[in-house]
Amino acid sequence: MTILTDRYMWAAARTLPEAQRAEFDRELRERIGDATDALIEAGASPDDAERAALTELGDPAALAAHYVDRPLHLIGPRYFLAWWRLLKLLLITVLPFAAIGIAIAQAVTGATVGGIIGAVIGVGISVGVHIAFWTTLVFAILERTPAPAGRRGIDVAWTLDMLPALPEPGKASRLAELISSVVFLVVFAAAIVVQQFGVPWVPELASVPILDPALWSFWLPYFLGLIGLEILFAVAIYAWGWNWWLAAGNLVLNIAFTLPALWLFLTGQLINETALEAMRWPWGDSAPIIVTIVVLVAIGGALWDVIDGVIKTVRARGAARATA
Repeated sequence: MTILTDRYMWAAARTLPEAQRAEFDRELRERIGDATDALIEAGASPDDAERAALTELGDPAALAAHYVDRPLHLIGPRYFLAWWRLLKLLLITVLPFAAIGIAIAQAVTGATVGGIIGAVIGVGISVGVHIAFWTTLVFAILERTPAPAGRRGIDVAWTLDMLPALPEPGKASRLAELISSVVFLVVFAAAIVVQQFGVPWVPELASVPILDPALWSFWLPYFLGLIGLEILFAVAIYAWGWNWWLAAGNLVLNIAFTLPALWLFLTGQLINETALEAMRWPWGDSAPIIVTIVVLVAIGGALWDVIDGVIKTVRARGAARATA
């Protein structure tokens, strides 16, 4: 053996635990010696035979890792599915709440619409990167930590009970409804908060709240709470489909939102008087007509939403009976 072999041995053994180095050194030197002798008998010179034997063994770090059964990948097949499922769950649950929280915080501090969007995007990317990095790091450490004898570690043995249920025929269409409903409700809630700082693109309303600031003592938080319940309601429809309980809940939510909003509007408590002056309200003889239109549209929209829920419930029950 020459210095070249000693260099290869040192490069391989330095990554091993001290207790395994002596045995590894003995086995590897025997392996190199046998390969070199075979090449010499085949007619190669000693130097060429040694170089060929070491080259065939490959990277000494990889050889040592294989000897102690240490993975040379970040996330291997053992924990990959557990990592992937957890990562998707965290991204789906944490990112939206982080984005909503940042948007509300930016709106309360008086940021512009562009500033709010930029902050949400920036924080969203940062949160996503942190979630992916720390989740992957934890699983990489777990993969390199041997489980006690007779135990699997954190990976769960797959069984038939883990098979997903067959998708419902109408659930794909309900997903589109869920996304559109949640987007609309989030934008509506953001508009209620942002209007407190005026409408920047309208000079007369640049710093004038549209809704009466006194409503923040109860009514605006009340409406924001109803919007949160509407989001949960949309999730429930996606998960279970329309039924008579959800149809009744839809009726209650519409009444709880429409009646107080119309009462505040008709009694002059909804719109900020300063904003009305800036808009030069009332607009002459057209004021009563506009009020009537607003009331009719609000009531008509609420009634149609309730009727639409009843129709979808009847259809869903009929489809369920037909399937049965």
